[in-house]
Amino acid sequence: MGLALVLMIAGVLQAEEEARFPMAQLRAAAAYSAAHEGTAFVAMQHGKVICEDYPNGGSRDAPRRIYSGTKGFWGLAALAAAEDGIIDLDEKVSNTITEWRGDPRKSRITMRQLWQMTSGLERCIMLHEDGLANRNATAIGRPLQSDPGKSFIYGPSSLQVFEELLRRKLAKRRESTTHYLEHHVLRPLGLGAQRYLPDRSGHPLLAAGFMMTGREWASIGQALLRNGKPVIKPESMEAIRRGSSANAAFSFGFWNNSNAGRRGAVEPDIEKMLEGDWYKHSWSGVCLCRSAPADMLGAIGSHFQRLYVSPRHDLVVVRMGSHSTYQDGKFLRLLFGQ
Repeated sequence: MGLALVLMIAGVLQAEEEARFPMAQLRAAAAYSAAHEGTAFVAMQHGKVICEDYPNGGSRDAPRRIYSGTKGFWGLAALAAAEDGIIDLDEKVSNTITEWRGDPRKSRITMRQLWQMTSGLERCIMLHEDGLANRNATAIGRPLQSDPGKSFIYGPSSLQVFEELLRRKLAKRRESTTHYLEHHVLRPLGLGAQRYLPDRSGHPLLAAGFMMTGREWASIGQALLRNGKPVIKPESMEAIRRGSSANAAFSFGFWNNSNAGRRGAVEPDIEKMLEGDWYKHSWSGVCLCRSAPADMLGAIGSHFQRLYVSPRHDLVVVRMGSHSTYQDGKFLRLLFGQ
């Protein structure tokens, strides 16, 4: 082996060592999670698990509810459908949901606004309930509480309208929405069919329902790190990274940290904000953590289920568990050594 080759290999090894995420920071974040009833902590860098912990009765092989973490998988399905030419995100929903054509405000709603939660529809939390006859019809009939594009209203109604829209589009291909999700999103991620919580008409709940292990949930984080591959094309990732004028921090089921470091950035308890009335909150300047990387993406599930993705560090971190005093900001400052 020549000296040049030896030096090259040494240089590569040194670069990999320097790029390795600090273990002390991972352990500090894991300890914080465990102290706040965490049951799973998984950190993956460069596609490999580098740290994991399953305290408080947790298990690597036991799936847990990820609640609103479900939204991101369906968000990728929406973007895949746009790439396939099945839908146009800037098309009026009323072109397919003909029930809205006679409504001067609902007829202006676009598919993109459904996924940015800016349609204006009342959020209709009851859509989460089991045993509903037809949650899609219920969502379509909900009143508007804001003009389209003006307010961020987080809830299941907009996504159930999209489910009906996609169902009607796919009917021409004799394909169901869950089959499309499985074929274009779940299988490429190495996952199988999920817990869809269908109503009595067979419509899946898009806002929640999936159960996954920490490693399984991390698979979607790996796709985000790879600019959407193998699910969507890199150019489609912009729709995830950029929110709306009503809330720049949310789009297609994911949260971004783009406001971090900017003047006026605020770091609220987002989970508590989502539980309150939408009209009481301003989403201007909201971020997950002011001192975390601005290119970080995340998924927020109820009871403090979390997925964090840091492209800068090629890092995916999953936290599962519960506890009302868990805070994203504190966890992320420990994780990133701030």
